[in-house]
Amino acid sequence: MNKEQIIKALAALAHQVRLQVFRALVVAGAPSVLSEQLEVPSTALSFHLKELVNAGLVTQERMSRNLIYRADFIQMDGVLGYLTQNCCAGSACELTESTCCPAGSESC
Repeated sequence: MNKEQIIKALAALAHQVRLQVFRALVVAGAPSVLSEQLEVPSTALSFHLKELVNAGLVTQERMSRNLIYRADFIQMDGVLGYLTQNCCAGSACELTESTCCPAGSESC
């Protein structure tokens, strides 16, 4: 992913409702289910879904009269990979809650 795609994706997620919508899409992809679950009016939900689709984080598929939305895990992995790309200066190490590299690690 290039920087522009990363910025677009992060900007889309930088809204409380869109972040909730994306996280909910991991489980369910029907807008009616999301609208009820998140207590977001369907018109507002449509706006936020469109932003997530435009950012490449969500895919949209038409099935008959229904639109099905899915989180695009490849794109999300790309965003996460970009954000953690320089962790431990490129060497293999495990992520911890507090830091990228364990205390006392020679590679850090």
